[in-house]
Amino acid sequence: MTRKNGEAGRSTIRDVAARAGVSASTVSRVLAGDYPVSAATRTRVLRAVREMDYVADARAKAVAGVGTPTLAFVLEDITGPSFAHMAHGVEREAARLGHLSLVCSTDGDVRRELEFIEMMRAQRAAAVILVGGAADTPEYRERTRRIADSLASAGSRLVLCGRPPLGPGAPVTVIEYDNEGGAHALAAHVLAQGHRRVLFLGGKPDHTTAMGRVRGYLAAHRARGLEPDPALLLHGDFTRDSGHRLMREALARKLEFTAVVAATDMVAAGALTALHEAGLDVPGDMSLAGYDDIPFARDLHPALTTVHVPYEELGRLAVRTALGHGAESADEHLLLGTHVVVRDSVAAHSSH
Repeated sequence: MTRKNGEAGRSTIRDVAARAGVSASTVSRVLAGDYPVSAATRTRVLRAVREMDYVADARAKAVAGVGTPTLAFVLEDITGPSFAHMAHGVEREAARLGHLSLVCSTDGDVRRELEFIEMMRAQRAAAVILVGGAADTPEYRERTRRIADSLASAGSRLVLCGRPPLGPGAPVTVIEYDNEGGAHALAAHVLAQGHRRVLFLGGKPDHTTAMGRVRGYLAAHRARGLEPDPALLLHGDFTRDSGHRLMREALARKLEFTAVVAATDMVAAGALTALHEAGLDVPGDMSLAGYDDIPFARDLHPALTTVHVPYEELGRLAVRTALGHGAESADEHLLLGTHVVVRDSVAAHSSH
């Protein structure tokens, strides 16, 4: 009787071997297509595979180094819109090049990240792409350098997207966008409208992405001979709820400001809600800008002035460069540009 794949009656490679009258290793060779097998034996094995509706275990095939080559995409929070667009770029480019992409969301758990990377190394993934900022500490560099060396020894490649580089000689590809430059251009645009007290709603102070955006904000002020009031730099995270909370806090403390630069569009969305709740009009009473240019930024009311980051292209480029490298090749550093998208949420400041 033919067995079908199911929870209880799933056929195994040994079942197929018994039906075909060959060893399990011969079945593996026929399915892999990487070892000479007689035509008669191949015919018997493939007939048994069809009759028993056998499906090879993808995990076993990956460990054996056969089957669809795999790319791993590791990020902190898959629900973040910018990360989702980067993941889309990774998946589309991987599929175009004949690779399967696996996604791991770590929720900031370093142990979970390391366990997943080790699994991908064991399964001989073509590349592991780590996404998002991190605390740039000696421990981070040492841990990530070990990961890069370990993957290279297994024929894989580590790609860092928006993460701190490791220094010369590491077998790693670093792909960044002009994070600080984008923040500088955005703050300069706000200052050019006559605003002089600009509230910055940022991320965690030790996070490299957040730090780059703060540096850009500060540099734009100093380029105009201004020194920002430290009280106008508020730290939280990159979420909508953080923006809402920080804006309510700034209003409750009666801080003096006429414009807001938010570290992400999600933070800006939360801040916008808090401003509306306080009866303030944007941009009539308060100007507001974000960062990332995620799709809904243009659908806010008013449409949000922001910085465009090419997240999908970052994902595609990460795949192309990873697959175009020998695993042991030296470090490579690529930088994509950003630009300000002017919409309706920033207006000229009037002292009247």
